[in-house]
Amino acid sequence: QERFVESGGGAVHAGGPLSLYCGASGSTVSRKYMAWFRKAPGREREGVAAIGRTGSTVYADSVQGRFAISQDNAKNTLYLQMNSLKPEDTAMYYCAAAEVTYLQPRSRMDGNNYNYWGQGTQVAVPS
Repeated sequence: QERFVESGGGAVHAGGPLSLYCGASGSTVSRKYMAWFRKAPGREREGVAAIGRTGSTVYADSVQGRFAISQDNAKNTLYLQMNSLKPEDTAMYYCAAAEVTYLQPRSRMDGNNYNYWGQGTQVAVPS
């Protein structure tokens, strides 16, 4: 059974960094499109960052230049390095995996294209 588990969330002061991790079991991240999404109360789920099988990345405009997505295939782990955090980054963060032949870059931030989801990890940036 494929399983993805996020960790690393917590509370951090505005302007600070935080790293999120997504460990995969029963699956291989290098063979999938991987992404981070977030959901804040009262807001729709939004794509944060996505990484393709060749390592190409896509970011939401709101996090471009502050967040970095990466993966370690040997450790079968997806990462999200978040810097210069803002109160509006407060949300539940989820990792997701898409098991498809090809996913166009503009489709990699659409959660409907992802088959597998973790349970989420909370990030809080108090104002």
